[in-house]
Amino acid sequence: MHVIFRTLLVLLRARRRPSMTPWESSVLTLRALPTDVDIALHINNGQYFSLFDLGRFDLMARCGLWAQMRSRGWSPVVQSEQITFRRSVTFMKRFEIHTRMIGFDEKCFYFEQRAVVDGEIYVRAHVAGRLLSSAGPVSNADILGAIRELGHEVPEDLTVSDELHSWRRDAALPAARKPAPNTWEQSSRAAGQS
Repeated sequence: MHVIFRTLLVLLRARRRPSMTPWESSVLTLRALPTDVDIALHINNGQYFSLFDLGRFDLMARCGLWAQMRSRGWSPVVQSEQITFRRSVTFMKRFEIHTRMIGFDEKCFYFEQRAVVDGEIYVRAHVAGRLLSSAGPVSNADILGAIRELGHEVPEDLTVSDELHSWRRDAALPAARKPAPNTWEQSSRAAGQS
């Protein structure tokens, strides 16, 4: 909820910004606010993912996909994400969030997102997402069909790199309907009782 007002502002402003295709880079300019930083006065590592949400909302709204998703009852969810830090974005520093949809695998679509200061990449993240409907996950074929209905051409090759595909597959937890027992808790209790 701490970025809800920023999210609403991004969605409202997206209506006045130039339209774009899903394959172009969205760029948002922000400032590191007091709610973004930690005790070291730089953006908290976890806060980057909330700020990167804003970039994905901007891209989806400006290419028309956000309205298309909402009209179909589809909701976006993140399946997996990874982040790498190079430099810190400090308190009140202006920075840009660059967002680009980079491809699909058999289950997810992928974004690359960057925090950029003065043309330099400070932080980079990869996000694997899905769309959900009341009937379950939306197929990539349906997503690409919706993109085509908006009048956007779909590139021939949207395959993500083997490295990204392997990362998502290897980091995945079991499906929600399968067990995923937490054995750490049991081990900790057993060790404490000895």
